[in-house]
Amino acid sequence: MTKIELVKAVAEKTGIDQPTAMAAVEGVIDTLKEALIGKENVYIRGWGTWTLKHRAQKTARNISKNTTLVIPAHDIPYFKPCKDFLEAVAKA
Repeated sequence: MTKIELVKAVAEKTGIDQPTAMAAVEGVIDTLKEALIGKENVYIRGWGTWTLKHRAQKTARNISKNTTLVIPAHDIPYFKPCKDFLEAVAKA
């Protein structure tokens, strides 16, 4: 499902027009991004949790040039679905 398809589905389910649905979907996405950039976790009951996972610094190899490079420590976003959501997907 693409973002446009999501917007159309939200517009149909809620009965609002597509520009309003687009603003709502973009608002949710932007709010999620801002919270994670601010190192906040996002908990949505019945859906799941967005958190950050820390990756430690590591050494990697570039096989084609036969060199090593250091990948610095960084955080990555991580989504953990809730139990009810996992069960619903498993039944489908």
